[in-house]
Parts: sequence; C-alpha cells; structure tokens
Amino acid sequence: MKRSFWCGIGALSLAGPVHAQSLTGVWQGVEAETSEPSAYWPSVLRVQKSTGSILFGVLYQEVGGNSGISVTFRMKGTRSKAGLALEHGDKLSETGRTPLSHWCDGAIAFTYDAALEKLTGHATYRPVGTCDVGTFTFYRIKLKSAATVPPGAVTAVRVSGRNVLWYADADLKQPVATGNTYRTRLTKTTTFYLKQGYYPTEQSPVVPLTIKVAGAGPKPAARAAPARRDTLRPAPLLPLAPAQPVVLPTVLFRVGTTELLPEAAPALDQLAAELQARPALQLRVAGHTDRVGEPDKNLTLSEERAAAVKNYLVKAGVPAERIGTVGYGDARPLYPSPDARNRRVEIEAVK
Repeated sequence: MKRSFWCGIGALSLAGPVHAQSLTGVWQGVEAETSEPSAYWPSVLRVQKSTGSILFGVLYQEVGGNSGISVTFRMKGTRSKAGLALEHGDKLSETGRTPLSHWCDGAIAFTYDAALEKLTGHATYRPVGTCDVGTFTFYRIKLKSAATVPPGAVTAVRVSGRNVLWYADADLKQPVATGNTYRTRLTKTTTFYLKQGYYPTEQSPVVPLTIKVAGAGPKPAARAAPARRDTLRPAPLLPLAPAQPVVLPTVLFRVGTTELLPEAAPALDQLAAELQARPALQLRVAGHTDRVGEPDKNLTLSEERAAAVKNYLVKAGVPAERIGTVGYGDARPLYPSPDARNRRVEIEAVK
C-alpha cells in the first residue's frame, strides 16, 4: 500500500453547464492508470445534497485484490454553476493500516457523461512519498426507460451502469437478468434489485428499481396462448446446443482463494437444476484470473476455482462424470488489465 489512495477529494469540477444535473446518489468504480500500472483501487462514492448548496458524501476505497485494506472518509462541499467542490473530512474507518503505508490526498477533476451516467476523473496528488496522479472511472445505476408500463406488454427496462446484475428479491437470491436492458412482461408494479459487477467492493450498493404497471394492456389475440404466470423466471444459463462459453457474473470468490461468495449460490443452484433436468448434457467449467500476480500461481488458482464450482454442483446432485474442468489462468482476459471482470468462471455445454 505504498501509494494506495488519495485521502479525499480536494475539488470536483464538471465540464459545461452542469448546474441542472443532479450528481447525488451512489457511484461505483475504480482508480487505475497511476504510477503503479498493475495496481487498482475499487471505490464507492456516495453524494447527498443537504440544505441550500451544501453537499455531504462518503468515499470508500479498498486495495484491488485485498479488501482487507480499505479506508472511508466523510466528504463535504458545495455546488456552483461551474460544477461541484468537495473536501475530505474525518476518516470514518480504516483497515489494514501499517507504519509504512499511507493514503494519498489531493484534488480530482471529473467530466460527466449524462448518457452513460459516468464520471471520469483525473487526480493530482500532493507529492508525498510516491503520490502523484491517478485516473478514476465511476458509474451509477439510473433508470433510462419509462417508469410506468402497460400491463402484459413486452417491456424493455433500460438502466445505466456497468455489468449490471438484476435480482427479483432484496436478498439477491433470485437472479433474473444481466446487462443494461431487461425484456419482460409485467402484470403488476414490480421492484427489481440491481448491483454493478464493475469492480465490486465490500460496500457495493444494491439499488432498488420500481417499475409501475398502469393503463390498458395489449388486446388479446383471437386464440391467445395461456399467459405465463411467472414473469420473473430466470432464463436458462445453458443453451440447448453447444455454443460459446457463458460467463457467470455472480459466481465470485474471496480474493486469492477458492472460497465461493454467498452471491454465487443462486446461479449455481439454477445451473444444477438445469443439468438435472437435462441428463444427457455434459458441462465444462473454465476458470480465469486477472493479470495481477504470478502467471504460474494464477493458472493453479483458476484450475482450483473451476474445481470448486464442480464440487458445488456435485454436492447439489449432478454426477461428477458429467462435469469437466479447465483453468486458463490469466491467458484469456476479456478486458484490458486491471479489470475485476477478468476474474471469472465460464460454463460451456459440450454435448
């Protein structure tokens, strides 16, 4: 943690006439491209408006690959025509502190992309130790389609954010979709619960999203098929025929280990049920890592994580001989490193 973070925001300014845009809410993202190219710092910024032009906020950041090293700061600032200025206040908490470590502080200038709900920031730190500059990218989840839809109509619910995960329940036990668009039919007002898989942290927020149902539904056809009662049933994880590998975005592990996180259970339980319903189908599980660490160790870790998924499925009742495993280490990244999405598990139907 030689040059881990900045200890607050000295100034936050946005290009253009942004005074009409609200930047309050929860932003999730990462600091990267610093003087340590292999390092990254997942982060969450919460901004809340108070009376007048006063703004309050909380900044949380942790060391990529080691959530045990983190810091949380209280933020305070004001809004102006040109943008927004925040200053760090009290340190609310810190974990993993050592006598030789410190958090950098300075200023950061953001540009705001309203279409993507994205903040791109360039930080300049006070020259203490190895502190110099950093680059930030934040996204927030925000509804981009109609908040009210007619009953029974095919509806495309669209949101902003990166690697969005949709759930039907607040406990995140019922995954229903991934991505920025979810096509569904709603017969009553429904609340979804969304998370971003983009550099998740211990503080990653769950965003409730309520879609109201009102008005007249579509006219029924002369011989309409019976309506599906379960509009939130998850789509199959596996295609009916062999296809390209499918990423399981919620199947995650504790950093540097083969221990599955609790949010992996719904997707793996669904996968086990699909395999049991299709007894002729065989599966290959592939493990991948990012390029942080030594290649040989990454290869071993990816193989062990694929084996951990297999063990879960076997315990759920799937015969072991129907599941193969392979590990590719850091050899097949999907995104430029560093990116937490490269630490993934993929499944592929092989028969």
